[in-house]
This record gives sequence, C-alpha cells and structure tokens, in this order.
Amino acid sequence: MSSLKELQDLIQAKYGLDPAMLEPHASMRATGVDSLALVEFIFDVEEKFNISIPDNNPNLDTLAELAEIVDLLRAAQIAATPQ
Repeated sequence: MSSLKELQDLIQAKYGLDPAMLEPHASMRATGVDSLALVEFIFDVEEKFNISIPDNNPNLDTLAELAEIVDLLRAAQIAATPQ
C-alpha cells in the first residue's frame, strides 16, 4: 500500500496547497515548499508514520520519492515485528 495519498493530505494540510499542485512527480520546491519547510515536513512524516528517514537522501524532492522511502521503511517495520 502506498503512502502517497497520506503524504499529499499531510502536505496539503500543513501548507494549504491546492491539491492540483500536488502532482507526485513534481518538485515540492516548485510548489512553494522551500528547503527548510521540506525538512520540517520530513520531520512531520517521521512522526506520523513512526519512522526515521535516513539523511542520505539529500535530493529528496518529490512526493513520489518520499512515498517510496516511507513505504520501504513501513514494510521493514512490519517485517521486523514479531508475530
């Protein structure tokens, strides 16, 4: 399951962006989210999903890229959970 829709909802709520501007492969910076705001948004994502996004993603710029990372981290959490 992709977290893309949840990320779109979160960024829309946080920054009041028009949903039409939240194309998954478009640069978040192009929608008006500057570098500082992007870092803050990533902190919000980490908190929402209870994950820690590695710092080795300096060029993270689209919701699709972020959703891919979030989905991988969430899948790893589920796999690591004792049954």
